[in-house]
Amino acid sequence: MSGDQPYAGHNSVAVLLLTLAGLVATPWLVVHGLRLLLPARRARTDRTALKATRSLVWAAAAGMYTWGLLHLFFFDDADRSQACDTAIGSRRLTGYEPSFVPLHFGCRTSDGHTFEAVVPSYINPAVAVLGAGAVALTLAAIALARRKEEVS
Repeated sequence: MSGDQPYAGHNSVAVLLLTLAGLVATPWLVVHGLRLLLPARRARTDRTALKATRSLVWAAAAGMYTWGLLHLFFFDDADRSQACDTAIGSRRLTGYEPSFVPLHFGCRTSDGHTFEAVVPSYINPAVAVLGAGAVALTLAAIALARRKEEVS
């Protein structure tokens, strides 16, 4: 954000595109994970179960981030201002501090403090934990596949 636009929010095109991507990717990952999980349950293979779990955890992370984006998507300027007024109380609002990573919409006050508004506080911790789990499961699946190749 530049100093001449203190009340600039998130780029609306980026919010729209990320929201649409999340609304497509989340159900696709859920369906993909469930399709992998059913054969894994019958065959009882670790590799397929790991891939299914990985897909479902990625779906949860994408879904949680998309849920946060939806909060931004449905807030217009008046709603943002009202949310900031509620968050900062009697302080004077001097600008916004938007961020995509972590997903954040801050209300900056004249005393230099920033208060979170619009995006629920549980979004970023949940995305961080689910994202870390998804990355760990992805690395474990890669390691398992390499180990299986070495044995073969």
